[in-house]
Amino acid sequence: MRVSDSRGSAPRPEGDGHPAPRDPARLVAWARAYLPGWARRHRWFLVAFGLGALLRLVTVLGYRPALWFPDSYTYVVTAMRPRPDLVRPAGYSLFLRLLEPFHSFALVVIVQHVLGLLVAVMIYVTILRRGGPRWAAVLACVPVLSDAYQIQLEHLLVSDTLFTFLLVGAVCLAMRRPPTPRSAAALGLLVAVATLTRTVGLPLVAVFALFLLAYGVRHASGAVRPGRAVARLTVPFLVAALLPVAGYAGWFYATYQRVGLVGSNGVFLYARTMSFADCSVMRPPPDLAVLCDPRPPASRPASQEYIWNPQAPLVKLPGITFTEETDALAGRFASLAIRSQPLDYLGGMLTELGRSFTPGRPVYPDAETYGYYEFPSTTPPSPGRHPAVVGKEFAGRYERGSITPRVVEPFAGMMRAYQDAAWLPGTALLVLLLIPPAAWVVRARVSSKRAASGWGVPWATAWTLLLVPAATAQFDYRYVLPAAPLAGLAAALSVKAADRRA
Repeated sequence: MRVSDSRGSAPRPEGDGHPAPRDPARLVAWARAYLPGWARRHRWFLVAFGLGALLRLVTVLGYRPALWFPDSYTYVVTAMRPRPDLVRPAGYSLFLRLLEPFHSFALVVIVQHVLGLLVAVMIYVTILRRGGPRWAAVLACVPVLSDAYQIQLEHLLVSDTLFTFLLVGAVCLAMRRPPTPRSAAALGLLVAVATLTRTVGLPLVAVFALFLLAYGVRHASGAVRPGRAVARLTVPFLVAALLPVAGYAGWFYATYQRVGLVGSNGVFLYARTMSFADCSVMRPPPDLAVLCDPRPPASRPASQEYIWNPQAPLVKLPGITFTEETDALAGRFASLAIRSQPLDYLGGMLTELGRSFTPGRPVYPDAETYGYYEFPSTTPPSPGRHPAVVGKEFAGRYERGSITPRVVEPFAGMMRAYQDAAWLPGTALLVLLLIPPAAWVVRARVSSKRAASGWGVPWATAWTLLLVPAATAQFDYRYVLPAAPLAGLAAALSVKAADRRA
């Protein structure tokens, strides 16, 4: 691979200009001659990477075979009985299905830990290839390598680690070299798979399309019209991004006779608006009035309670919560609430977004959900909700053995102690997100010439990951973690550009 030195000089091949030979007989001699120098140049990253790998090994030894979240059981059901789910897309379930022949949830989380380590590798290599300083590249990797909550999330059977890997891979691919039709198509495919893993990826199709459009316009030559240059990149990207999504939507329609990727958008948006919705202001028609909560907003529970609590107005309606009629009713209520109280909706969204940047880690949305993100000291209880009980039966078939987590000391205790001290505060994430625009302002004052830094794509992607849940659902700590490596990547690249201008 090709990297730059810490001063942002011209790229040079690794191994001091001597690439690894293809002849196996000469490979050992090459390694002895050039790997020590390579290791010295990247020693600080290798130290951070080694620490991250060691922490993950301790986690695997301390919590066997894996840790469970309420969503985990639904993913396993979909993996064992492939069909679209009404609440979550099936991308992660298909990932579980690929590993099902091994009958080991321990293997699943080991693969997830490896994906977490590869995220750090992609970020480090991308920063160096873009001419970033080596120290900034190492620091950008520290959150994903060493944050205890990141490691714990990788040990949970949830979609976030796979989603983060796919999304960081897409960002790094977009920045690796001047885009070509082939790389644009590969980029679209990555974004599509990420979207089918978590639907928050869907708005990112527009983010990457705008990036390719801007690149095409900026680099159109005199012989090539801007429109043709743009189409050369955006068309393969959009085809590769939208065809898999459309195919999944067709599968969803064939299963439920409903249009979409999931059948819960209206329900989640309704729950989001219940933090401010005032029916005396909205004046809903009788069919919507049944969803009102007479309590003042300050006395209401967290938004998720309006989806899962049996006493919630929506849940008490006949049928399951995610029927087409119920979802449409909830969507109409949410739309009326937003139109009637737009400033309250904006204020609630900013409040949820602000939770991403708190200096501490307050318990939210409730103690039960918060507890799933902590390394436990005792074996977690068996699930009580009916869908999870059904999912546990399918999980037993997947594992062909016990799925009850075992807490093994002293390894588990080591990770609990580590989690008390090593995690990225929300204020640090905010600082990372503020560095790129601040560096841009400094650069503009130093010189009227604008040096391309490339931080815009990861920066916009990180903000999208934070804004969409705040606008459509509610804040959750695990929604913040995928944004951290992208924020570090953007900050490191903006520092590089600022250093060059200075």
